[in-house]
Amino acid sequence: MDLTLKIWRQKDAKSEGKMETYPIKNISEHSSFLEMLDVLNENLINEGKEPVAFDHDCREGICGMCSLYINGEAHGPDRGVTTCQLHMRMFKDGDTIYIEPFRSKAFPVIKDLVVDRSSFERIQHAGGFISVNTSGNTQDANALPIPKPDADKAMDAATCIGCGACVASCKNSSAMLFVAAKVSQYSYLPQGQVERKERVLNMVEQMDKEGFGNCTNTGACEVECPKGISLEFIARMNREYFGASIVSEK
Repeated sequence: MDLTLKIWRQKDAKSEGKMETYPIKNISEHSSFLEMLDVLNENLINEGKEPVAFDHDCREGICGMCSLYINGEAHGPDRGVTTCQLHMRMFKDGDTIYIEPFRSKAFPVIKDLVVDRSSFERIQHAGGFISVNTSGNTQDANALPIPKPDADKAMDAATCIGCGACVASCKNSSAMLFVAAKVSQYSYLPQGQVERKERVLNMVEQMDKEGFGNCTNTGACEVECPKGISLEFIARMNREYFGASIVSEK
């Protein structure tokens, strides 16, 4: 395939960025999207030009680092995949493809297509953990009886990879789906009960401090989420937050 790429280029967080055009030829439909970008960068380096900076690591849809906004959609036109799992067969010969970083005040651009998502890490630090008994009498987690529906829900929430597609897809740049998933994965399990009230209060408070917007209830986050995290978890987080607010001594 011969394609025209419109890519956001930005030297650093303080510089003014712009879209630049790059023609690319002979791309196999079996290539992944990131492999296509690798080919582009090889061409640019051979021409003595600055390659396009983009984030990636596992290339298996696990780490969430490869987050790109492609033709107006987080992770591109396919569903249930991250950018690294997106293949060029989703495009046609002669297509023009627009490639941008995730846009959010809380995700400042570092360079080109790379954004700083450390705000998610700070939200995790605020409450995304459990107390562990390290006294020598630690109870085996497998010995704790958990109803299967609860275990299934906890696992569904835990599939969140923190890629930020929910934020990029929301017109308010809300991180509610991410935070809800992290809150819910613990609230369903007995190990998560110790910090249950503090967790939801602290994580929501940190989310607001980071500058994320409010939930729009449009459902774009669920549609674009590569792991299919359900909006139901936002409702659960709201219940958790309301309950914790009533009894909070903060």
